[in-house]
Amino acid sequence: MRLLSLALFGLALLLSPGHDAAAQAWPDRPVTMIVPFPAGSAVDFLARATASELSDRLGKPFIVENRTGAGGNIGGAAVAKAKPDGYTLLFGTPSPIAMNKLMYKGLTYDSEKDFIPVALVAKSPLMITTRLDFPAKTFAELIDYAKKNPGKVTVGNPGNGTLGHITAELVQQFTGTKMTAVAYRGTVPLMTDLLGGQVDVSVDFMPTYVPQVKENKLKALAVTTSTRSKSLPDVPTVQEVGFKGFEASAWYAMVAPTGTPPEIIGRINKIVNDFLKTDKTKALLEQNTLEGIGGSPEDLKAFIAAELKKWKPVIEEAKIEM
Repeated sequence: MRLLSLALFGLALLLSPGHDAAAQAWPDRPVTMIVPFPAGSAVDFLARATASELSDRLGKPFIVENRTGAGGNIGGAAVAKAKPDGYTLLFGTPSPIAMNKLMYKGLTYDSEKDFIPVALVAKSPLMITTRLDFPAKTFAELIDYAKKNPGKVTVGNPGNGTLGHITAELVQQFTGTKMTAVAYRGTVPLMTDLLGGQVDVSVDFMPTYVPQVKENKLKALAVTTSTRSKSLPDVPTVQEVGFKGFEASAWYAMVAPTGTPPEIIGRINKIVNDFLKTDKTKALLEQNTLEGIGGSPEDLKAFIAAELKKWKPVIEEAKIEM
């Protein structure tokens, strides 16, 4: 047994330097950053800006690859099952990084076990928006109208199980209303139908809707964060309208397969944090209704745990299951 122990100890000493050397040499080839949603989306825009910075700082290409489908699960599964060597990363939203495990029965990965947090990059409000000719012109009027017409208000979301979907359910649970959910395959068809009057209300990530609101093509009733957005400072928060404690944020984060060397995670995290502190990045984010966050991998881990704890009872009460 003593000889075996010595042999194992010696093996560990031999392997450890190799592991450290591999981490120090990283990256020596292109890195794939998987975005589980279509090109042109808010998360895709932010991922490409971050990938460009990482490429410049590390001297190797960070290639954004869009692997869409199943609410982000296809891209999420690809990263969860990838070799944990720092050459495959996930740049995603709450659905594939956290929430989907609460809703999808046949999920092929466990986001808490199969991902290691890298960095919380940014947050953004969701926005509650209506078509211009909808009878309610304020959030308070929407709630009053929905109470008087239970089930008659159609509320669109960019897909079953998306943050827009579960935030719409949270709105109904907070306000004691009942609306009819209409799920779309993404923001573009949802906004098209909202503009065309085929759906009454939308609850969705904010960036795509801001130009339509500013051009007076849609009406913004409220944002879902605890503070107003600089992009539309006249639009109140749900809390301001009288629903204290209401909070929902879209967020964008980077994770890697569990087992990725901590040295690599640390290098990426530092670059992302430095990137978020520059005036150029701050201006770019503000133009797209985003707020840079940053922080350590441990901060992101704690944040995801808090999000799962918050949203689990909402999802269970709404019986969202896929």
